[in-house]
Amino acid sequence: MKILLLNPNTTAEVTELLYAAGHRAASPGTELVPMTAKRGVPYIATRAEAQIGGAIALEMLAEAGAGFDAAIIAAFGDPGLLGARELFSFPVVGLAEAAMLTACMLGQRFSIVTFSPTLAPWYDECVVMHGLETRCTGIRALDESFQSISDVQAEKEDALVRLANLAVERDYADVVILSGAPLAGLADKVKDRIPVPVIDPVAAAVRQAETLAVLKPLKARAGTFRRPGPKPTTGLAEPLAAVIEHRDEKQGGTR
Repeated sequence: MKILLLNPNTTAEVTELLYAAGHRAASPGTELVPMTAKRGVPYIATRAEAQIGGAIALEMLAEAGAGFDAAIIAAFGDPGLLGARELFSFPVVGLAEAAMLTACMLGQRFSIVTFSPTLAPWYDECVVMHGLETRCTGIRALDESFQSISDVQAEKEDALVRLANLAVERDYADVVILSGAPLAGLADKVKDRIPVPVIDPVAAAVRQAETLAVLKPLKARAGTFRRPGPKPTTGLAEPLAAVIEHRDEKQGGTR
């Protein structure tokens, strides 16, 4: 099984964290193929950056081409996820949706804990996008500066654990999600310090992607996620233009 692990941020060190955590969770025989955005921002944190990152994610999926059993958009707010499900035939999984749905299988209500308050409005809208607002106790974010996005989990580990415990004690969360791609792998390190299940989004996404790949669902031919009809484009990256114009079909593509 071959799964694309797509980081729409430009920080290669974060991709390495994602890959390490995802590889630990993957089943034997699953090959994770990491890919880092060549343009954009070091980490997506705002609505505007999410719009940019979503477009870049679509470009990256188109560039990767056929040959994958599933793909993961490895940014917690799931930029570009719904559009990707329209365009491509293989299953596409988002970190946030996978983490939240996994949390819903372990408790009635979950809390999202992250490292920056800038992320909270976007994450809150992501919860609503997935229709899970009644299952979410809220979003708790550290209000502290940090030195490096690639080292934030090590720098802020103790503070994040305290925040997760507050979510349990004051928000009555049954499950905690440690969110944001730079926190990949942290859940496994601190799970014994938090008295409820702790979800690592990339681990959840890898397992969800494996499940969908095994199920081999057909691409929707009706409903809102059927592939849109061909349309001319101007100035788009060539691989994405080929997908939107349906030239990939003429070239024998199986996206």
